[in-house]
Amino acid sequence: METVRKQTRTQADPVEGELAAINALGNTSLTAEEVYPFGVRLCDNQTDRDLEYFARADLEQLAALFVGKTGIFDHSWSAKDQRARIYRTELVEEPGVVTEAGEPGCYLKGYAYMLRTAENAGLIAEIEGGIKKEVSVSCAVRRQVCSICGHDIHDRGQCSHGKGQVYGEKRCIVRLAEPTDAFEWSFVAVPAQPRAGVVKGFQPGTTLRQALAAWDRDGVWQAELDQLEKEAAAGRRHLEDLRRETVRLGLLAEPALGEAILQGIASKLNQEELEALQACYARRLEGQLPLPVQLHYGGGTTQEGAEQDRSFVI
Repeated sequence: METVRKQTRTQADPVEGELAAINALGNTSLTAEEVYPFGVRLCDNQTDRDLEYFARADLEQLAALFVGKTGIFDHSWSAKDQRARIYRTELVEEPGVVTEAGEPGCYLKGYAYMLRTAENAGLIAEIEGGIKKEVSVSCAVRRQVCSICGHDIHDRGQCSHGKGQVYGEKRCIVRLAEPTDAFEWSFVAVPAQPRAGVVKGFQPGTTLRQALAAWDRDGVWQAELDQLEKEAAAGRRHLEDLRRETVRLGLLAEPALGEAILQGIASKLNQEELEALQACYARRLEGQLPLPVQLHYGGGTTQEGAEQDRSFVI
């Protein structure tokens, strides 16, 4: 059995209805005014600075093990350093992220709380101000599995690979497999897992303007937000005009595509792509629709010219 420590970051995360879970954990009757809840990204399934990782299955086991575990400083196992406690956990998906081991990205989030005491006021302020954010977890695992051969990397009778070495096109990384216990999580300065730590976020239903209002006493950020919203609205109108003109030119250049298909194409393009497609359609139309000459000088009007002039008859 191996003891490992992995580091991450934190985030203030008060959520409506969390008080019941907090009180259920400690059989307490704390009020909302007495607690400071926040979220912690404990660990994920990405390869960390030590070239080690947890698989999703390992994070699922850790989720249950970390409920009730205490938060301290620098892995100092002393009762006087206990400041927070995790009252529930969840596994959070990271869409579009794929790990080096080939798994869809995910991370273990812990919901923690501390008491709003005079002693904790400074720590709460540091969390809110982004000073205290990196954290590290301490847990025990049954095996450390080599990604090349699948054996325990410490079993030299079975595994001869070196962590970080490349074999063929595959790098040797180590899975911290089958967690058996979680000891604690700590605020640290440099985490092994770069993305682990306090997770900053809004309460459910909170808008950006509402979040700014809590900090922007002079209204400077609100005024800047107003200006940004105006500019964004103008940009959206310009983009919509570009899309309509692109569809119009597309119907002339490639009528077989149809309006619905062209609108679907245009809806997925950004400004630069729309302008490029417009230019392409315009060049194509120059060859397909040459402008006829309406006026003729000298020699009168030929039969061919008369036929061309009919295009200008209203």
